[in-house]
Amino acid sequence: MDMETTILTAEEKMEKAMTSLTRDFSKLRTGRASATLVEDIKADYYGTPTPLGQMASIAVPDSRTITIQPWDKSGLAAVEKALLKSDLGLTPVNDGKIVRIVMPPLTEERRKELVKVARKYSEEARVAVRNVRRDANETLKKLEKDKQITEDELKKSTDEVQKLTDRFVADVEKKCAAKEKEIMDI
Repeated sequence: MDMETTILTAEEKMEKAMTSLTRDFSKLRTGRASATLVEDIKADYYGTPTPLGQMASIAVPDSRTITIQPWDKSGLAAVEKALLKSDLGLTPVNDGKIVRIVMPPLTEERRKELVKVARKYSEEARVAVRNVRRDANETLKKLEKDKQITEDELKKSTDEVQKLTDRFVADVEKKCAAKEKEIMDI
């Protein structure tokens, strides 16, 4: 592995940390209904844990309602049970054809809990980015020790890795601030 490859690999890994953060944030409940909120919840479907997104059509007819219509009607009870077991705190209503979830307005206390969860996700992303930086710097030091790069190249490349790290940590901060604002908006 050479210097450029190490830096490119570090950047790719940092991008993956950001993608993971975005996915985590999409699952955080704000005042609005969203299909991403429920699509990964697993229901026991013929003895196999199956994500709802793979066994039903999920729709958001308005900003406060999510409808889940299993392709196989026998899966209705499994969908309802999976939603009740999930930690979303939502109450599904089964009308025999579809399962409806009406999003209750968030209380101030619940909003503050969600902000804490968002901050936890952000901290995990920052730690992931810093771990990538550490791994890249260790690889670069090994290259210098093995005389594949010079001391000046080591300094230049570690500075580049640090700039990458700073950029991604700033991105995490921006996304976290935006998510907190979205959660706290009534």
